[in-house]
Amino acid sequence: MARFDGKVAIVTGAGSGIGKATALRLGSEGAAVACLDVTGAQEMTAKELGDQGAKALSVNCDVSSESSVKEAVAEVVEALGAPNVVCNVAGVGKFTHTPEVPLTEWDRIVGVNMTGPFLICRETIPYLLENKGNVVTVASTAGIKGQAYSAAYCASKGGAVMLTKALAIEYLERGVRFNAVAPGGVLTPILSSFNPPEGASIPLVARLASPMGFAQPEEIAGLVAYIASDEARYMTGAVVTMDGGITT
Repeated sequence: MARFDGKVAIVTGAGSGIGKATALRLGSEGAAVACLDVTGAQEMTAKELGDQGAKALSVNCDVSSESSVKEAVAEVVEALGAPNVVCNVAGVGKFTHTPEVPLTEWDRIVGVNMTGPFLICRETIPYLLENKGNVVTVASTAGIKGQAYSAAYCASKGGAVMLTKALAIEYLERGVRFNAVAPGGVLTPILSSFNPPEGASIPLVARLASPMGFAQPEEIAGLVAYIASDEARYMTGAVVTMDGGITT
């Protein structure tokens, strides 16, 4: 399959997990991929893409920083050209009893998960208008269903969902699509941050589990790739769950 031949894709959080899997999937289907991350691990993703024959660029970017996002998008456009596909995958989270959430933790989670997609969208929309491109944001079941010990995470992912819907309507007549994916549990490094806090209710935590277990990052990446492709040209404003039935 070569659904992204001649296209430029930006993937945030490309250093690991769903972001890395998405970058590799888009590159395998012909895209030139800009791998954005703040950890430095995106360099290995870009190298892996290059070893597979894909064109790739590693860019250090803190999606919660306005100046960092501006500089990163400018670097991508200069090196690869205007983006056709933008995938907001960078995310952080943590289980904490709400009265114990410090403002710094709240700000970090909201900054990466909600402000990040906003900044990335704001800087790339002018190019997406030129290319009739699209954005896929990785939200979460936490953005459409309440979960315990996750006030900041739920709020941030719910914000990302509504950002997607608002932009989908705003650009409905101008040819730019905005969609979101809402995974359940996925086997990625972020799982280590979601350890139940001391004194947590086991039944409440168990509400987040599926009998199907966890998804693989590559499974979510496959869904992202479909939504980002021309095969999904009639899809905008959608929030697609892939969660082993958690929200059913």
